[in-house]
Amino acid sequence: MIDEKIIYNANTLFFYHTLIILGVLLAFAVLLHMLYHRRTPSSIIAWVLSIILIPYIAIFLYFIIGSRKRKNRYKKSSLVLKNQTTDKNIQNSIDGVLRNYGIADAAKNREFKLLFDTVETYNELLNCIKGAKKSIYLSVYIVEYDRVTKEFLKALIKKAKEGVEIKILIDSLGSISLYLLQHRLKELREAKAEVEFFMPLFEMPFRNYINLRNHRKIYIFDNEKVLSGGANLSHEYLGATQNKKQWEDIMFLIKGSSVEQFFEIFASDWFYASQKKLKFKQHEKEVEGDIFLQVVPSGPDMDKDTLYEVLLSAIYGAKEKIYIITPYFIPNHALIQALIIAHHKGVDVKLITPKEANHIVVNLVRSSYMRELEEAGIKIYLYNGAMLHAKAILFDDNCVVLGSVNFDNRSLFLNYEVATFVYNDEVIKKVKDWSDKLISNSSFGTKRVSDMRRVFENMMRILAPQL
Repeated sequence: MIDEKIIYNANTLFFYHTLIILGVLLAFAVLLHMLYHRRTPSSIIAWVLSIILIPYIAIFLYFIIGSRKRKNRYKKSSLVLKNQTTDKNIQNSIDGVLRNYGIADAAKNREFKLLFDTVETYNELLNCIKGAKKSIYLSVYIVEYDRVTKEFLKALIKKAKEGVEIKILIDSLGSISLYLLQHRLKELREAKAEVEFFMPLFEMPFRNYINLRNHRKIYIFDNEKVLSGGANLSHEYLGATQNKKQWEDIMFLIKGSSVEQFFEIFASDWFYASQKKLKFKQHEKEVEGDIFLQVVPSGPDMDKDTLYEVLLSAIYGAKEKIYIITPYFIPNHALIQALIIAHHKGVDVKLITPKEANHIVVNLVRSSYMRELEEAGIKIYLYNGAMLHAKAILFDDNCVVLGSVNFDNRSLFLNYEVATFVYNDEVIKKVKDWSDKLISNSSFGTKRVSDMRRVFENMMRILAPQL
């Protein structure tokens, strides 16, 4: 008779061998998938290391959050914006490169207003809601249910009862508390306003790639004006009174041809979330202005990484200065090298970022990148005020890039984003003056740390492709 202990040991050995072989096969399948989809070397290294350290957990996470531009029946359709102008004059080399990538030409707009102040942004948004006569379309990443947003909800409910068409698109992960407690939206929905959550977390899990979030901020009123930029809806971003804890941010108001392009982006996202089509209704013939803007969507619904590649091209093409204002600075190797090369060419490269970001992991990961730039001679300014959430990139005196895009891997490769390239001397000067104001309230350079801290910060780069 065979010893039961021998049988048990043999079965256990067979089980573990099977588990190991299965793990190796799955890991090989993941590697082939990454190579087939031409994932970046840093991303491949990060996932391979994760699979080695936590194999089955990492493999499971890869198939949940690891892909971004995958093709299947649940994929959001590709977004292509139509041209809004017959003027084919290229503004500069950046505009030319964008056109070559298939981005719509720079459109003429009659008004562009920058909003740097939280109270001014609050009043502008509230006035736009109260003044709307036909439609209000809002797309936002974070909506908190606090004293500030309650005022907006109250105004939206009133407009809905007046018969104004209201459609609100909210990211389900960015606004997780509101997504889980949707009874807070009951009165708004009862007033006939439509509210949809982008990629709802608990519906059709294979459709919902939790890593691909809608980070766009688009507020459209009567198809005549649009507010966009970096601000979400909560007391951190805006309010009726000044508060030292409110974050620094940039929003802007557009009236002109570019409004329709923002509408196209919103309509595409709305259709994906609701399966309902929207058609642009222009109430009056648009009057052309002299402010040239180029609206550039970015994300999984774009066939190429156009925004990333154009930013890289603009860095190499800069002749005098590059100012980067961003809350989260976690670039890839190519962007770091481009900035260092620009500096060695004599370009004045400045990075303005918060002294302390609002996420401890971000603080740890970004430090090694900032030190690398600093050691190459690039100027690093750490803003001392409240959290700096603004996003702006200034290239010479030719162009400023505004919108929802951070200078990090998540914004450039994973999120649904929208950037606005502005070709206007007055706007560029105002952003330059504001950046100088930020610098005057900033500490120069990073602080010295121990060798062990530096080693740890460099190790944290493994997380960079997913942050």
